[in-house]
Amino acid sequence: MIELLLCSVVTILPDYLYRRYAQGKRLGREITLYSVWFELRYGITACIALTVALLTMILYFHPSTTAAVSLYRTIPILPEGSGRVEEVLVNMNDRVKAGQPIFKLDSAGQQATVETARRRLAEIDAEIELAKTQLVVSDAQIGEAQSAYQQALDELTTKTELQKRNAGTVSQREIEKLQNVVDGRSAGVAAAIANKQIIQTQIASVLPAQRASADARLAEAQVDLDKTVVRAGIDGIVEQFTLRKGDVVNPMMRPAGVLVPSEAGQRGLVAGFNQLEAQVMKVGMLAEVTCVSKPMTIIPMVVTDVQELIATGQVRASDQLIDAQQVAKQGTITVYMEPLFEGGFEGVPPGSNCIANAYTNNYDALSAPDIGFGSWLFLHAVDAVGVVHAIILRLQALLLPVKTLVFSGGH
Repeated sequence: MIELLLCSVVTILPDYLYRRYAQGKRLGREITLYSVWFELRYGITACIALTVALLTMILYFHPSTTAAVSLYRTIPILPEGSGRVEEVLVNMNDRVKAGQPIFKLDSAGQQATVETARRRLAEIDAEIELAKTQLVVSDAQIGEAQSAYQQALDELTTKTELQKRNAGTVSQREIEKLQNVVDGRSAGVAAAIANKQIIQTQIASVLPAQRASADARLAEAQVDLDKTVVRAGIDGIVEQFTLRKGDVVNPMMRPAGVLVPSEAGQRGLVAGFNQLEAQVMKVGMLAEVTCVSKPMTIIPMVVTDVQELIATGQVRASDQLIDAQQVAKQGTITVYMEPLFEGGFEGVPPGSNCIANAYTNNYDALSAPDIGFGSWLFLHAVDAVGVVHAIILRLQALLLPVKTLVFSGGH
């Protein structure tokens, strides 16, 4: 309507003024309801053509959409394993901080596993102390074996020397017996030393490895025990939380509720623009939105990202070939917007539906030194007609409550 009024000022109005003052034709006389088309046919035709051209220029270079939503992600409140609820620590709509406990599952089995792991750790510590005591004993055994070996060796040496001096004094059989005793006691010394090395190996390697394994089992059991307390991953609000003591929760089938992040929906909007604007939508474009949940308010925005893909064209692997005719609904260009100023989305609930306008800015192109007059004039016209769309958005913001509450029957 605004475009038609603007175009009529430069088309129908000059035509009427010419008819009125140059040809002397007057409204209600020569120009009537039945003759207006014949008298003002040039102005009316030019007005229609100019209005269509103006609308096309505005809608193409300054696209608009009603499919703008402040999408947000919710986090299901789930335990990592199934169990029966033992204690509920928060209520519905409570605000929670990251790491705050929400509810606790029955942990009798996990506590028993932790206690078993602790007792096994204590057993290994006791084995280490016992091995240290055995090491002292093995030192004493080595000393005893070496002493007996030395005694047998001294006796063998003495008997051998006596035999060399007087062969009849000591028999060869006695020398052989003493040699066997020396060999046996030498083997005893080696066995005692080997036993000490075994104990040292147990103290240095085997028992520490067993203790490390016991520590790992205790840590694993403690992790399983900690999992019985479900905590908030981030700051947020607990919604749809009807859990009660005795309920059974299952991570696959029975979530306990939903956690809505504190910053949900406050970062910006996700808007779907017509595919025709694919070449116009650019990162950095200025935009404006008005939301149903915050009427009669214009929020300045900026385009932060433009998705390069159209969602309706995606294909999932299946046993049937895709027929392009099955994609009946035309997809949109997904555009991400954020408030131009900090706190721009205050008072806008997450999930709000909004009307968005994006504006083409040709400042850089107009500042180019080699721009032609025709291009300069056209780009100025493109930037100028964006005001029309801005006016329309403000009128929509004013009429939105009336349209929603009165004409659509919303209560």
